[in-house]
Amino acid sequence: MNSYRNEIYYCLKPLIPRRVQIYIRRLFVQYQLVKYRKIWPIDEKVRKEPDGWRGWPDGRRFALVLTHDVDTHGGQSKCLDLMKLDADLGFRSSFNFVPLRYSVSLYVHDTLREQGFEVGVHGLYHDGLYYLSRDIFSKRAARINDYLRKWQAVGYRAPSMYHRLEWFHDLEIEYDASTFDTDPFEPHSVGVCSILPFFVKDPDSQGGFVELPYTLPQDFSLFILMRKKNIDIWKQKLDWVVDRGGMVLINTHPDYMDFNGNKSKEGYPAQFYREFLEYVKERYAGQYWNALPRDVARFWKSEYCKPE
Repeated sequence: MNSYRNEIYYCLKPLIPRRVQIYIRRLFVQYQLVKYRKIWPIDEKVRKEPDGWRGWPDGRRFALVLTHDVDTHGGQSKCLDLMKLDADLGFRSSFNFVPLRYSVSLYVHDTLREQGFEVGVHGLYHDGLYYLSRDIFSKRAARINDYLRKWQAVGYRAPSMYHRLEWFHDLEIEYDASTFDTDPFEPHSVGVCSILPFFVKDPDSQGGFVELPYTLPQDFSLFILMRKKNIDIWKQKLDWVVDRGGMVLINTHPDYMDFNGNKSKEGYPAQFYREFLEYVKERYAGQYWNALPRDVARFWKSEYCKPE
């Protein structure tokens, strides 16, 4: 039922003015907040550690993974501001770009990589029509693979987190980041109930990829749909994941961040994200492993995905 509903939504979405989309989603979110209050932002029914759990590198208490989805050209124009914000506080992150929605800047890509950041692929068009048929997905997957190779990228994230992991074996990836532990506000709202990575084995080969679910609420949900004015929910969920030795993976969007005092109708102060990083740095100094998604995937595959 959800799949059919989503197909209708993505077909009609281009016809609905953006402000109307946001208005409708804000109304719906108020209903969802009540309905899902027992599983969001925290779902206590998380998976346990894998067999032979030995923790994170160097005895760190938790992994910290910072990711940014660049949905529009406007978001791309703010990538270097966001890169600088991360770097100034001593962090590194990944940026996921949509190849065919806007003209992707190779200068931005080169700058990010030169500064120790990662580049990933975020669908092709940022629509939800990948799953209308297996044939459509296979054709799009071939083009996505072209961009993975062109950008020397090893990671993927699906638009709107709409995923079918069993199909993602068509992609030439080391990891996917299209799932979440719990997030009823996404179109494909079934969570994986894990605050740790896990391996998705290809049944037709010895291969597979590492899945990296995000574990903190997305900025769009918090600050655009719910119109929160602080980062209290981020702090609450962060502390909860840390207490369980999990992976704190956050997904934010430069598209919605307002830098340098600028204010947009559909945005929030970049200062919120800065406050989050400062909170992590001050409260958990020396306790986190800030790693790029590809490094977490390689660590996980090496340590916890031993051949059968």
